Amino acid sequence: MNTEQADEMTRRVMSYSKNMDFKTYSGIATFFRANLCEDLSEVDVALVGLPTDAGLTQRTGARHGPREVRSQSCNILYYNPQTKVIPFELARIADIGDVRLLNSFNLDRVIAEIHEFYVKLQEAGVVPVTVGGDHSITYPILKALGAKRPVGLVHVDSHIDATGRIADSTVHHGAPFKNAVDDGVLDPKRTVHIAIRDPAAEFETFAHETGQTVIDIDRFYELGVKGVIAETRRIVGDGPTYISFDIDGLDPAYAPGTGTPAVGGITSHEAKKLLQGLRGLDIIGGDLVEVSPPFDSAGITALAGAQLAFEILCLAAEAFAKRRAV
Repeated sequence: MNTEQADEMTRRVMSYSKNMDFKTYSGIATFFRANLCEDLSEVDVALVGLPTDAGLTQRTGARHGPREVRSQSCNILYYNPQTKVIPFELARIADIGDVRLLNSFNLDRVIAEIHEFYVKLQEAGVVPVTVGGDHSITYPILKALGAKRPVGLVHVDSHIDATGRIADSTVHHGAPFKNAVDDGVLDPKRTVHIAIRDPAAEFETFAHETGQTVIDIDRFYELGVKGVIAETRRIVGDGPTYISFDIDGLDPAYAPGTGTPAVGGITSHEAKKLLQGLRGLDIIGGDLVEVSPPFDSAGITALAGAQLAFEILCLAAEAFAKRRAV
């Protein structure tokens, strides 16, 4: 890209947000310096913060994730250098702020409040791209988005997150996908778990018995990124699909700031290429979870989270534009 082309792209992008002419360190941080807007009638794709870690079983701190990812996201370009996608040209995108949780110390009520919020987004026809928060948030989101038709799932994580009761709770961060399958809002046969390397046998058994696909870390490297993309696309097909990316899917060398790190994960580059390989799928939403700033080093986990959230945003905006054109 020459200087003239770069200047033209900058002009195009800055026309979509009043925040985009700020320096990366100036102004109030919003996700990717998008406009802040709470009027859902003005939004096609909503960037949402969900600051809760009430569902964690180990190291707390993910409640601070949305704020830090917002800050780091200001360092990210408005367009995707690899795919050339400018999501702001494809949909009305805004940061709609954080989900306001009135019962932040009561996990069951937190789950109910999250569900109520995303039902409103669903009714307004708004596509959510969410930054958590711990992984318990994905269950109520899926419960809202899959109420009329079970959705498919692309899940990147070091854990399957399909366990049952822990410490007298069934809605903790290790249970979202069991709950979603049990509720009939997640289609297990269109679900694929990627980069798994710390599954308990009983959880993996549940996944296999219900028809879910598990591409563990060894299989990931046997197939290679291109092979994993091809297998994932085959599994989810053309139906509505949700993306859930737990930052601990990355190796701790790239994402130390998380609650349950597991060594031997994928690289940041592999994660980006994996997500970019999902272009054209019917993405109806996504989340990036488990960034825990208290355990982060120099903000590298929050930065990785912001970059992956941007990749999900690009996919969601492209899919929205495609649906609108039909």
